[in-house]
Amino acid sequence: MPPEPVLTGLLAGWLPRQRWFAGKDREISGVSVVTATELRPALHHLVLAVEQGPVVDHYQLVIGSSRDIPERLRPGEIGLVPGSVLYDAAHDPEANALLLSRMADETHIGSLRFRHTPGVAIDTGLDSALIAGEQSNTSVIFADSYICKLFRRLSPGVNPDLEVNLALSGSEHTPAVIGWMETDSGDTLALLSEYLRTGTDGWKLAVTSARDWLCDVGSDPATAGGDFAAESERLGAATAAVHRDLAEAFGVTTQPRADLLTMVERMRAQLSEVCNEVPDLRPQAEAIASAFDDLAAMPSPLTVQRVHGDYHLGQVMRTDTGWVLLDFEGEPARTPTERKDLAHPLRDVAGMLRSFEYAARFMEAENGLESRAYAWAARNRDAFCKGYASAGGPDPAEHASLIRAFEFDKAVYEVRYEARNRPSWLHVPLRSLSHLAA
Repeated sequence: MPPEPVLTGLLAGWLPRQRWFAGKDREISGVSVVTATELRPALHHLVLAVEQGPVVDHYQLVIGSSRDIPERLRPGEIGLVPGSVLYDAAHDPEANALLLSRMADETHIGSLRFRHTPGVAIDTGLDSALIAGEQSNTSVIFADSYICKLFRRLSPGVNPDLEVNLALSGSEHTPAVIGWMETDSGDTLALLSEYLRTGTDGWKLAVTSARDWLCDVGSDPATAGGDFAAESERLGAATAAVHRDLAEAFGVTTQPRADLLTMVERMRAQLSEVCNEVPDLRPQAEAIASAFDDLAAMPSPLTVQRVHGDYHLGQVMRTDTGWVLLDFEGEPARTPTERKDLAHPLRDVAGMLRSFEYAARFMEAENGLESRAYAWAARNRDAFCKGYASAGGPDPAEHASLIRAFEFDKAVYEVRYEARNRPSWLHVPLRSLSHLAA
């Protein structure tokens, strides 16, 4: 490893270019190494403290060094130091194989602990491949057996994704936990789960259906090629089943009115902040604030429990046995405490309803057919709610004010997220809001 000033200087320039780096909208004022653990010669696990003004975030990186690196590792190149090239070892199959073997052996090295689920034997002879295109984390597939998620930005304590998946062990709608990495203090670093080899991403399925419907001008959504409504209904039923499992595992409680009012104030504060950041949201602010007022005036207390927290079509997969829910981390822009907050289960429902809007309006932007996009979204939203209610979830039709407030709050979050991370997508939530607020 090079001297720390050399290393951190390179990283200060490299980090903002990574898809998973959360602070792209702010200048880095300092990078320091919190821990450095040698996994083998020329391979180190690092926990970094990244300062951006008053905010300090912690990131993890497995870093390799070599006099030269093969072409397959070039996408992970960090930079040159005297005598060697530094690279992000998530791109290195040999480094990934080492992490897998450490989990199998339950190694404790330095401040790192490698664990596996009791009774599970890990196959350590599998080839690995990095998944391209992720936003918040980095995932590696081991043949068709496992997928390992490296949590890039770290949070103190057990990551909700590990916590929930362990609690729901045996559920037909969540993947099995195989192993994990953590620090001595119990902070989660990585999660190894079963790989859903027959799975297809829910977002891809929905967008394909929306594309077929938008291109099949003159047809009814029910008869257009690739109608998605039946799958949306099944997904609603699977969501209700997972909510029942979460309630059983973590319990259910009644939210004090003071907590409801605090939640509404947080919604209002986010609305005000995002209107200042994105002036195009301001025309919808009055209607959104009115929905929040209706929520605050609800006479009955809310029943709350653990929920998914960042529920959308990209967080589900359709396998040959049904729908599976993934990634229980919560919204990446929320604080660690907020990600574990109890919530009414219809907050997740609202998130999925927003996702149907996204799928339709993402395609509408390419085709210019807004009314048809609305029809596709409405059909699938209705089907999802029908499946959710028929499987025992609270009927969204009977909680219109609650769903409306949750949808608006999620949409405001989306506007902020897109403005900061994907400006080319900002039109999607803004157009959807124009319709919802009408």
